[in-house]
Formats: sequence, C-alpha cells, structure tokens
Amino acid sequence: MTMSLDAPDETMLQQHFDSTIAHEHRVEPRDWMPDGYRKTMIRQIAQHAHSEIIGMQPEGNWITRAPSLRRKAVLLAKVQDEAGHGMYLYSAAETLGADRADLTDKLVHGQQKYSSIFNYPTLSYADVGVIGWLVDGAAICNQVPLCRSSYGPYGRAMIRICKEESFHQRQGYELLMTMMAGTDAQRAMVQGAVDRFWWPSLMMFGPPDDASVNTEQSMAWGIKRHTNDELRQRFVDMSVPQAEKLGVRLPDPELAWNDARQHYDFGSVDWDELSAVIKGNGPCNAQRVAHRKAAHDEGAWVRDAATAYAAKTSRRLEAKT
Repeated sequence: MTMSLDAPDETMLQQHFDSTIAHEHRVEPRDWMPDGYRKTMIRQIAQHAHSEIIGMQPEGNWITRAPSLRRKAVLLAKVQDEAGHGMYLYSAAETLGADRADLTDKLVHGQQKYSSIFNYPTLSYADVGVIGWLVDGAAICNQVPLCRSSYGPYGRAMIRICKEESFHQRQGYELLMTMMAGTDAQRAMVQGAVDRFWWPSLMMFGPPDDASVNTEQSMAWGIKRHTNDELRQRFVDMSVPQAEKLGVRLPDPELAWNDARQHYDFGSVDWDELSAVIKGNGPCNAQRVAHRKAAHDEGAWVRDAATAYAAKTSRRLEAKT
C-alpha cells in the first residue's frame, strides 16, 4: 500500500481547524489557521499590547508626584508591570508572523488602535486609584475569559497578565479606601475622579452588541467567550457594591437593582463619544500617540546597539566553532 505524501488540501485543513475549535482545543503557532483568524488575532493582540504600553502614560505621569515613597514605589511597580504585559503580548503577536516594529509603526501612524480609556487625562492623584479600581476592574472582566482563548500563546499570556491586573485593582481600591478615610478634600477628589472615569470605563467593553462587527465571528472562533454587553453588565454588577463600600456615588441616576433580571439596570452610554475617541478625537489622543512616537524614536540608538552587540556576539561564537 502506497501512502500519499501530498500535503493536505485546504478543505482538510479547514476541517481540522474547525474540529480543534469545536472541541475547545488550542490553536498553536505551527497549526494551520484561516487567514481571517490570523488577521483577527493579530489585530486583537496588537490592540491589547498597544493599550498596555500607552496605558503607562496616564499613571506614569504621577510617579514623581505621589505623596509618599511607598506610593511612588507601588505606582512605579504597576507601570513596570504594564510594560511587561505589552512585551508578552507583542511576543504572542510575533508567533502569528507579525513584526513588532511594524506594529509600533502602525500604532504611531493611526493604523491600529488601543483602548479608548487611555485617551482621558489624569487630573488628580485620586485618578490613580480610580484607574486601578475601575479601569483595571473592567480589564479583569474582559480579560479573564481570554485565558481560555482558542489561540494558545494569547491565552497563556493572559493568565499571568490577569493575576497582575487583579493585584493592580486591589492596589487601586486600597488607595481609594485610604483617601475616603481622610479629609473632605480627599473624599471630594475621589468622587470627582469616579465621576470622570465611570462612563469611559463602561466604554472599554466596546460598542453595543448590535453595532459590534467582530463579536460574532470572534465568539465562533473561541477567541471571545462573552459579548460586549454581557461583559459590561458583569462589570456594573461587580462595581456597584464596591462603590457602596467605598462610600462613593456612581454618576448614573438610572442605576438600580432589577429584581426580575437579578442584575443592575444602568443608563445609556454615550456611543457618539466613544466613536469620537476611537477616531482620534478624544481629549488626549494626539498627546498619547506623540509621546509614544517620541519614546520610540529616542530609543532607536538602544535598539541599534543591542542589535549590533547580538551580531558581534554571534560572530565570535561562530569563529570559535
């Protein structure tokens, strides 16, 4: 009996891919995958990586102005974690054939996006705590299901990222609890930060399900596990009792428990604002991207030196053999 050495045709490869997804198995870098799946994964992972790197800016701005050495150290450690998250994610994107330098180039030229939340200014030190509580809390709601993402390197990266994000949320909440036990001015500062970040935090989950062009296919491929609206509802349900414990008011007059649904009802998000921010017209879009571009340009000599050193070391090793 002669066995065929021909490569499997695309129909067989597609069937194997579909079976992998159906059986909740992981797609790995060397596996065949549809072009649409590869492009979707690169887009999502790149956007996530960009968000981590751009997300260093709003809080990094407060490192030197934090009120104590302990608070400076905590914030510095958090910003360092975010840099690490970006590196994990860029590495995951590279397993799909993406080039890290190309992804950065697309970011600074507006061809790829990052989370809308990082286009809002941090006007007070209380914003650092609210970002930890609300923004990282929203990230946890969104990212914990991604630990089961169908693409292996992404899901595995998310396990460590989610552990660290959970720690960041607790840090933020602890900071707010401390401030709420302080002066009237400190409590007012916290309330002001909550008022400014509550609605942008709800926007982090993306457009409503009926306007989300990627959700249906991403869920079919096992990339996402929940819709945008499901995750948004989960975040609201989680945040309301935490706000009550803190003693802050969430800025939504329509927020109320619905006994029939066993969930909180909440008001309508300003989707026009989200659209404007995504299109580059938010309060800090230009500033964030310009800062990222300047940092990348100024670091060119470091990357060149590292590349030259690696090449030199490789030549020495080859000479010895």
